[in-house]
Order: sequence, then C-alpha cells, then structure tokens
Amino acid sequence: MFAILRTIRKPIRLLILPIFAMLLAACDPAALGGLGGKNGPQIDPNAPVPVALLIPRGGSAADNLLAKNLENAARLAIRDLDGVKIDLRVYGTAGKAATAATAASQAVADGAKIIIGPVYGEAANAAGVAVAASGVNVLSFSNNTTIAGGNVFVLGPTFDNTANRLVSYAKRAGKDKIVIVHANDIGGQLGRNAIQQAIAANGATLAGSVDYALSQEAVWAAVPRVKAALQSTGANAVFLTANSSTALPLLAEMLPAEGISNKTSQFIGLTRWDIPAQTLALPGIQGGWFALPDPGASAAFASSYSAAYGERPLDIADLAFDGIAAVGSLVKSGNKNALSAASLTQGAGFKGANGIFRLRADGTNQRGLAVAAVRNNQVVLLEAAPQAFGGAGF
Repeated sequence: MFAILRTIRKPIRLLILPIFAMLLAACDPAALGGLGGKNGPQIDPNAPVPVALLIPRGGSAADNLLAKNLENAARLAIRDLDGVKIDLRVYGTAGKAATAATAASQAVADGAKIIIGPVYGEAANAAGVAVAASGVNVLSFSNNTTIAGGNVFVLGPTFDNTANRLVSYAKRAGKDKIVIVHANDIGGQLGRNAIQQAIAANGATLAGSVDYALSQEAVWAAVPRVKAALQSTGANAVFLTANSSTALPLLAEMLPAEGISNKTSQFIGLTRWDIPAQTLALPGIQGGWFALPDPGASAAFASSYSAAYGERPLDIADLAFDGIAAVGSLVKSGNKNALSAASLTQGAGFKGANGIFRLRADGTNQRGLAVAAVRNNQVVLLEAAPQAFGGAGF
C-alpha cells in the first residue's frame, strides 16, 4: 500500500501533518481581536504600489524552499497583472515571530502600503501587531482563524469554509444526520467546532461526537463508540477530521470492519483525501466525500508555475499568487483607498490560483470549493467549484 499504513500496526506517528496543519498549530491564542486601524494607507494608482512580501527566508532548509516558492508565485502573479504596477519588496522572517514583527515594521517604514505574508500564525500575529497603528493591512498565509481580525487577514484554507461546503452538499443530498469523529488535540477540536457550526448553519442534525487520543489503542477504542452513536441515533453520515498522516488509514480499516461503511453511513472528510495521492487507494474511503479547490484553476496555476520555474509549486505557493492577485485587482480600480478593509472585503471577491475567494470582515476567508468522491482509487467530481459568489456552496 503506502508507507503511512504501517501506522496500523504500530502507534500512530503523531503530528506529522501537512503544511497547513502545522500552520494551525503555530498560533498565538492572543488574537488581534479588532486591534488597529483597517482603513489602509492611500495609494497612487498611477504609480507602482509598494507591496511587502514576508517569507520565511533565512530559516530552516524547508523554510527556505517554502520562501522560494512563495516569492516565485508572487512574481508570477505580478507578471499576469494587466497594466497594474507592483513594487514588490521581499523581507525574510526566518519563520520567527520576532523577526516577522521587525520585518513588518521595516516594510512600513520603507513605504509598503500592504503586507502579504508571513506564513506561521505566531509570525502573522506579531507582524499585525507591529504595524497596527499604521493602518497597514496584513494578508497572511496562515489558515489559523484565531489570529484573524483587526488588520490581519488569513489567506489559508480554513476548516470553517471546508466544513460549510461539505455540510451544505450533504444536506442537499439527504445525508444530514451527522456523527463527528475527531482527535482530541487542538486541530481535532477546531475541526469539530467548524463542523458543528456548519451543521447548525445549514439546518442539518448533529447526531453525536466521538473523540479519540492520538494513539492506535485510542482509535481502536473509539470505533465501537462510533458504531453505537450511529445505531442509537439513526445517523446517515460520519464526518472525519483525520488525515492520512494521522488516524485516517486506521479508521478507514477499522470502521468497515465494524460494519460501518459508505454503504450505510456516508463518510465525509475535512481534509484533502487526494493528498498524498496514495490516500485514494485506502479501501475504506471508497465512496467517501471531500472538498478540494477548483481542479481546472489549480492545474492552470501549476502549469504556469512549472513553465516559468521548471518545477511544480509547493501547495502553499498559491497563496502568494492570491495575495498579489487581490491587490492587483483592487489597484486596477483606480481607487486611492483600494487597500482599505472595505475594499479588501468587497463581496465579489477575487480570482486566484485555485479559483474564486474573498476576504471577510472578521479576517477569515471564503473559497470556492468543489465536492468530490473517491471511486476506484480516483477523484470523481460530484459538484463543481462555484465560479462566482452566490451560487451552489455559498
């Protein structure tokens, strides 16, 4: 099968998570909560607009690779802007909060009208605090919604957005009585909360919630509790927060062994079940649903990046493209207040590397996602990603 399935026969390797899960963990619980002005400094739309890009250059080898991808994607987006001139100024943060705060302050002193980045939650929070008094807004690459607010926006895909998309689809498909299965760590709890909120917002029913500690024995012990919750409530869906690097392979084997499968209870995943690609071969998730960005847009971005730089981009690189695309779209309007919070959160949103997205007044975001199923180890689209806000999924 693939390497992660070895965890079925030995303790689960804890916290070996995809990049966005790591970003989620790197948070400062003291979120900005409305700190700082959000009007943004005025710009001259007829002159190059100074934009600061904060990337984790100067940190670990992994951070430097990530920094390279982010800068490449930002420059790719600038190349595609139609007549808009961006004066991109790049600052390294070494992946550290204190360095990010210093870099953000220097960027504003150098004349930056908006900051794109940094990556990690603590660094984004620190950068936002450092420049809050200036009114400069920060479009961070984090997906950590606890730091969103005030002058800090998160560009990363969020649990809330994914959960809402999937519960909305499940409700319309008649799979609206849902049991949540989640780890009892911070990521699992935030995932559970997002699913609960989506259930309430879409008029579905929360039939139960089953948690487990991050160990093989704890996951085994949770399976009978999942079965009991389904039987006692008549639930017709199981929403899993796990990914293939933690408990998903084990749950995908143990749940069907207990008679719980997509034939009786629809499996729904909060994480991408097509990353890594080997996940699609898990027998237990065949027929399961998950959400993903617009495949056509994602493929076009990857192709453009590869043509420009000779290699495929890291998954997070698209966020730098999105940040520049949003700034370019707003500057093109000719409005001197193009980078204010009111402009950044305009309802029509933006077209990014992975499809449409928009920023919300609370600092979070909404992204147009497709709904897919796993069938015969392949991704099959059930509902395409919306091409404008107001359609299916919104």
